[in-house]
Amino acid sequence: MMATALPDSLTAQQPADSLVTYLLTGTYTDTGSEGIYVYRFDPATGELVHISTASGLENPSFLVVAPDRKHVYAVSESGENGRAYAFSFDPATGLLSLLNEQPSGGAGPCYINIDSASKNVLVGNYGGGSLSVLPVKEDGSLAAPVQTIQHTGSSIVESRQQEPHIHAAVFSPDGCQLFVTDLGIDKIVVYNYNYENAFQPLMPGTPPAVGIRPGGGPRHFVFHPNGQYAYVVHEISGHITCFDYATGKLVPFQLVASTPASYKGNNASGADIHISPDGKFLYMSNRGDLNNLAIFRIDARSGKLSLVGHQSTKGKSPRNFMIDPSGSYLLVANQDSNNIVVFKRNKTTGRLTATGHEVSVPKPVCLKMVEWEPDHRIQPSSPPL
Repeated sequence: MMATALPDSLTAQQPADSLVTYLLTGTYTDTGSEGIYVYRFDPATGELVHISTASGLENPSFLVVAPDRKHVYAVSESGENGRAYAFSFDPATGLLSLLNEQPSGGAGPCYINIDSASKNVLVGNYGGGSLSVLPVKEDGSLAAPVQTIQHTGSSIVESRQQEPHIHAAVFSPDGCQLFVTDLGIDKIVVYNYNYENAFQPLMPGTPPAVGIRPGGGPRHFVFHPNGQYAYVVHEISGHITCFDYATGKLVPFQLVASTPASYKGNNASGADIHISPDGKFLYMSNRGDLNNLAIFRIDARSGKLSLVGHQSTKGKSPRNFMIDPSGSYLLVANQDSNNIVVFKRNKTTGRLTATGHEVSVPKPVCLKMVEWEPDHRIQPSSPPL
């Protein structure tokens, strides 16, 4: 892996004693991308400046940043022999250095996560419909999988759901459960998680799975900041299912459409979902012929969603997006128009306004931020959900 960086004259513009925010971008490399792109993000303006590129990688599509903010993990979404990459990340320079790679335990890995203790990395293999656990070594590199669980089953959309397709693996707020969305079987599979069990950290939960409306295709999943509610995107139907989690079990209470009331098409394709840091608004990206973000207000008492409106992503196929830690900006990765667009968030209304800042990058499909302060006042936090 090769890493390139900008000259010191550019990187030195950031004061040595101030907060530095980086944006890491995962991409598909089969159409011109070099690998993982690192940008410096200016929280005052929303501007992005390219810092470095980790090259020589194969389809490093989905990323996760370790709690120490000094290690990054990525899937290599490639054919029947998927892999996972481990990197060290130097927050002083914005450079990624490859530590090692390991088999992902299945085909086409598309999601990766890490527990809050940095003991294990979890990889969801979309093509193979399996979930693997890879231990993290003391130096941050990865060991080979110690546990691989194969999902089984199907659902009603024959073109998409003839077999399992894992799309996300999200920890509960306390880190003791793992919720695995499987598009192919229309279920969120539930596991109990214990990293102290070195060879079998995942065990079936109670109940072992929660179903959604057949034909929905569960994709990405997020907990509300208060830990009481959870929400899942239906990739195929473009809906969102809302769950109560107050008892530690997912209990559905609302199903909402993410498309405008006037929409008559059948090409909606739900992708990503995030909640503002204050817990007041939920956003979901729609691909297909919509290319927009659905904006919902979250009722503080019930967790129910009410539609605020829609925002064009100013690109095609908004595969992934993120809200910055301050809640002031929302950044969208438009996979098929090769651009990342920065929007300003109105924290009162939830609505978005384009800042005019965007960058061109081939096939961006994942965005993660890393904040760093030279005196290390920032404490490690739980990994992104």
